[in-house]
Amino acid sequence: MSNNTRRGFHPKDLQQFSEESLQQLRTAEEEVVYLLNRGYGIKQIITFVGNHYLLSERQRMAITRAACSYKDLNDRQSKLKHPQTLQGETIHIDGFNTIITLEVALSGSPVLACMDGTIRDLAGLRGTYRIIDVTYTAIQWILTALEEWKIGKAVWYLDAPVSNSKRLRALILELAANISYEIEVCVLNEVDSLLEQKENVVTSDAIILNRCCSWVNLTASIIETVENKCWKLLLTLP
Repeated sequence: MSNNTRRGFHPKDLQQFSEESLQQLRTAEEEVVYLLNRGYGIKQIITFVGNHYLLSERQRMAITRAACSYKDLNDRQSKLKHPQTLQGETIHIDGFNTIITLEVALSGSPVLACMDGTIRDLAGLRGTYRIIDVTYTAIQWILTALEEWKIGKAVWYLDAPVSNSKRLRALILELAANISYEIEVCVLNEVDSLLEQKENVVTSDAIILNRCCSWVNLTASIIETVENKCWKLLLTLP
């Protein structure tokens, strides 16, 4: 285990996501959403708007992850399941997606409060993952939240090609030893395509949210309970 790793932090974050910078990013996001709603591709939009405002790559990534078209927003909201409807249900968890975002929040690194209500991070996985000191707390937060929701079963999905996926599986099962509901942890290839076919999916992955049958905004629910401990960037104004 790597101790005291600050997941998802960049030394320039304090400058690039200062309150002054956020004002500019909100204006840029408004323009991105305007163009998304008219059918332009996100890559071309980000290049155009990002160049206009001289945004860094990290700032462009933040807007890309925070923004969506109104059509995608409405579609995602129509499939959102609320905690009170999940008693006895089976929940399908996008493991790395969910754990890493909570690790980033626990590390004091910025997380994004996005248009669709999800919380996303700027960490990026890219096939490499290590268990760090805050991984334990992140998993416990997930386990506890689902127990409070009185679900029947949680199935976790971890991407087999990602390093240390089997170690993470073992850790999840160890920490879940005394959980009251049933738990299963799967290490598989093609996790995204599998989740796209499921109900009650826990993820902030935009493509999965667009395609899955229904989803659960677990990460945002957890962050709300510990918000004063997290650096949450609000790009989209209420």
